Amino acid sequence: MSGGAIFILVILVLFLVWLMLVRPQRRRQLAQQAMIDHLRVGDEVLTAGGIFATVVRIEEDEVTVELSPGAEARVAKRAIAAVMPDEEEIAPEESDDAEADLEPAEPVGEKPR
Repeated sequence: MSGGAIFILVILVLFLVWLMLVRPQRRRQLAQQAMIDHLRVGDEVLTAGGIFATVVRIEEDEVTVELSPGAEARVAKRAIAAVMPDEEEIAPEESDDAEADLEPAEPVGEKPR
């Protein structure tokens, strides 16, 4: 291989690394920042430590959350992992055949004869 071909190969590998690693990480960071920017009082959140809480007060770099009635804690904004969707948003549509949808057509693990 000549020096020019090796140089092009190195550039190609660096581009692939950027495409596969750096770009998705940047998208995740932007999505996390957008979620934090849209945080509102009353939102149910999940912290990075796995604690579910309700936002009570929002300050510049921290959020006060209510863990249970009367128990509040201060949490860094960057420690908010997710905002939980409202129950109305995730409620499935009711159907008349709800129980029929849950039953499997044939038992799992058995072969038809």
